[in-house]
Amino acid sequence: MDASTQVGQILGKAKRILIVSHIRPDGDAVCSVLGLGLALQDVHKEVQMVMKDGVMRVFKHLPGNDQITKKSEGDFDCRVVVDCSDILRVGGSLGEIQPDVNIDHHITNLNFAKVNLVQPGSVATSAVLAEWLPKWHFPITQPIAELLLSGIIYDSIGFRTSNMNSETLRLAANLMDMGANLPDLYSKALMRPQFEAMRYWVYGLVNLQREDRLIWTQLRMQDRAEAKYPGLDDAELNNLLSNIDDVDVSVLFIEQKNDAIKISWRAKNGIDVSALALTFGSGGHPAAAGADMKGTLDDVKVKVLEATHKLIDEHYLMLKLKMGN
Repeated sequence: MDASTQVGQILGKAKRILIVSHIRPDGDAVCSVLGLGLALQDVHKEVQMVMKDGVMRVFKHLPGNDQITKKSEGDFDCRVVVDCSDILRVGGSLGEIQPDVNIDHHITNLNFAKVNLVQPGSVATSAVLAEWLPKWHFPITQPIAELLLSGIIYDSIGFRTSNMNSETLRLAANLMDMGANLPDLYSKALMRPQFEAMRYWVYGLVNLQREDRLIWTQLRMQDRAEAKYPGLDDAELNNLLSNIDDVDVSVLFIEQKNDAIKISWRAKNGIDVSALALTFGSGGHPAAAGADMKGTLDDVKVKVLEATHKLIDEHYLMLKLKMGN
């Protein structure tokens, strides 16, 4: 029995379900949790949706967002992790219990659940759910369609990541037919940045560095405080940096509490940063990956930039060898 069939059967039989995702949740994580959660509630399942870091204000327009809590309560007969490639990234939301189901689209997924439905070819976990919810006989109402289409928009940066394909556009069209308003959702997801996020960007932009086809910058905790930015992420700054011309890889270092640094890579021109992120304890996609490291900002930068330079050099060496053949 394949994973998709197993997941459908597990969710169909479960009565009390816990759904979690990764720390510092992005749009696809939030939309996946909510989309699956509301679909299960619509067939009379008891559902708790938990994210350790809660939901940022930028996602407050999403249907059902007020149901997401930071801690779970009670017992469950099914535990589901969505949009997460590594069990450590749920931030302890499951305790020591192995999840029953993992639904994801990251190529570096470690298959940590009892049953793992992982589709690296999908642009978003929301796209995986948009494909399978009807096949599992769970309804996609207008609010759920809005959530799943929003998740696709967030993770594909408006249908323009390198893994976009015609099937995703068909899924998007189906979700529109179910009541999702694409122009409105696109605008809310990508065209209305927070004032504080723009202030936060300034600190990263003023420190932007370049060496050959690699660029990098940093965001310190002090920067976040001065900008009054409420999140723990980069406010999508690296998506902006990745658009700079004549650059192959951008790296953003985001300082966290307790000597922790979040690293975010974006890549172009066929360079795969997911394997590099895996060597630093996390993962992601070939063109967009991340990791968390312990250490000072300066020490982490030295290690990561050295490894990233090496990755770029090896990429062009391989291209040169292929052309030679």
